[in-house]
Amino acid sequence: MKADVSNELRFIAEVDGFEFVERDIGKILHSLDAWLAKLNADLHDHLLAGDGLKEQSALAAQAAAINAVLQNNSQACARQWADLESAQALADSFDENALLLVFGKFNAGKSSFCNFLADRFVAHGKAVQYFHVDAGRVVETAERFSEGATETTSRLQGVRLGEKLVLLDTPGLHSVTPDNAALTQRFIDSADAVIWLTSSTSPGQVQELDELGRELHRNKPLLPVVTRSDVYEEDEVDGEIVKLLCNKTAQGRALQEADVEARARQKLVEMDVDAALLKRPVSISAYTARMQGETPPALSEAGFERLYAALLSITEPALVYKRRKRAEIVLHHLEENVLGKLCGEVLPLLAELDAASQAARDLLERQQERIVNAVWRGILPTLPALLEQHAEERDVPAIRESLSRAIHEAFSREANTQFADYIIANEATVVTLDLDQAVGFESIVLAYPETDGSLREVVAVDYQKLHAALKQAIHTSVLRLARKAGKQCNASLERLIELTGRLKNALGLHAQGLLALKSELRAEFD
Repeated sequence: MKADVSNELRFIAEVDGFEFVERDIGKILHSLDAWLAKLNADLHDHLLAGDGLKEQSALAAQAAAINAVLQNNSQACARQWADLESAQALADSFDENALLLVFGKFNAGKSSFCNFLADRFVAHGKAVQYFHVDAGRVVETAERFSEGATETTSRLQGVRLGEKLVLLDTPGLHSVTPDNAALTQRFIDSADAVIWLTSSTSPGQVQELDELGRELHRNKPLLPVVTRSDVYEEDEVDGEIVKLLCNKTAQGRALQEADVEARARQKLVEMDVDAALLKRPVSISAYTARMQGETPPALSEAGFERLYAALLSITEPALVYKRRKRAEIVLHHLEENVLGKLCGEVLPLLAELDAASQAARDLLERQQERIVNAVWRGILPTLPALLEQHAEERDVPAIRESLSRAIHEAFSREANTQFADYIIANEATVVTLDLDQAVGFESIVLAYPETDGSLREVVAVDYQKLHAALKQAIHTSVLRLARKAGKQCNASLERLIELTGRLKNALGLHAQGLLALKSELRAEFD
């Protein structure tokens, strides 16, 4: 082709010469399937067990909520993949075409942009065919895209330019109708490259850049285009001052393009996206190009020669992406709909459960103290009456039995209050009163002097030493019970904390594995 040929002619000629080289992606698809199977198996193996926790406890409920997310994950994945199959079917129907997704806010001028490029292809004798997508089917139509100041695209539509290029015009991501935005996201994977349109009246909006970052994470070629790059200027016509829409100056366009690029790069850095993936923005005005007859000078002044040069620069990476697109679609599904959604739901729940478990563990010592104090205060006042009751028979075993029953009842009552979230094993409530066998009731004896010696008479029973020994035994017994129960509770919490950590680590390992598969895919097919 001659050196003085316009970029427009170069681009149209290159479109006709696109070659779609197939690559075997079976191995990487198998690896992605294996990753998903292993994830589902590990999720089943890492269900959280609430051993030692009552089902109605807050911790058990939190663990059950996490388990529900894990168990529902595979079913949710299947449903989400079914939603993506329509996008894959669309992509398959354009196997021999390069698909450029025209992407942006609803007032960015997407329909006007597509119509203009279609007109240019027609002007050079190329076939143009409009179509729209209905329930995943491509329906050809003779109608051009509707253009207007408000959103006019209520469905996914496209236009085939020549034999091998397709522009997909979508409802805006920030559409006035939520279904439109959902439709855009559903089919976005079908594209081999993205043209991001942003209006000159409000270029590079933050919410648009969030969506831009999403596409760059997918490593898909993306070209920012600033549309409606024109201004009103006053002129005198037939003696009257009128306002005419004119191209912005080259300097004005350059400043706006630089501003969009700078803010886009800053946003991408914040989103941990390689800013080098961002292409230089191009500023155009389809309106002024039309008003000036679409002559070569008019096209150049309206920014279209620079646009065609930019389109030429993304065709090769777009074709490279196309070779691995099927694997990329699966990868994106696993990253966003499977692992991303799973981590987005589970990780905050795990953090909450871990914090709650740690707090419960820190509380155990204070709960044990409360149990000991409550039982001690309840049992000790009954001791004198109990000693009096059995003093005549000096029945120490009966006293120990009565105290053991009372301690058991009081401890069980207090433990059910303080350790209400835990299942306390029966052996932890068995009462043992450690009392020296030599300790018992003692006699109070009076001695009367007699001629042949002294007469000794037992006048009362003393139990001061027994009282002190029983008092110590009660405290020791209650303390032992509280520690045993606390140890059981702590073991339950430790198990739960361990399982929480294992699940978190497992998700991290799967994230690393998927990242490695992504790197392998990009390295092999780029």
